[in-house]
Amino acid sequence: MDSLEKVKLALKTALDKKGEEPVVLDLRGLSSLADFFLIVTASSDTHARTLADEIKKRFKESGVIPISVEGYDSANWILMDFGDVIVHIFRPEFREIYNLE
Repeated sequence: MDSLEKVKLALKTALDKKGEEPVVLDLRGLSSLADFFLIVTASSDTHARTLADEIKKRFKESGVIPISVEGYDSANWILMDFGDVIVHIFRPEFREIYNLE
């Protein structure tokens, strides 16, 4: 699965689970860190974990496992690293503070 397919799957999954204000940043040619960032807002810590769980599940079904997942316990900012795609799931106040866009 290439990076464009990964970010599309992550975006579709986030939207299916009512993720809010999704933004895809295309970093191809700009960063060696990743090809894409997906940034999405969750309405609560439970919602953030649900988004992360579902994204992880759908990626696993496609044969892709995350390199790492950070912030799951506090669920203020969950970072899911899939190598060429990094998913950021924020609570609204933390998305505003870090302003990755």
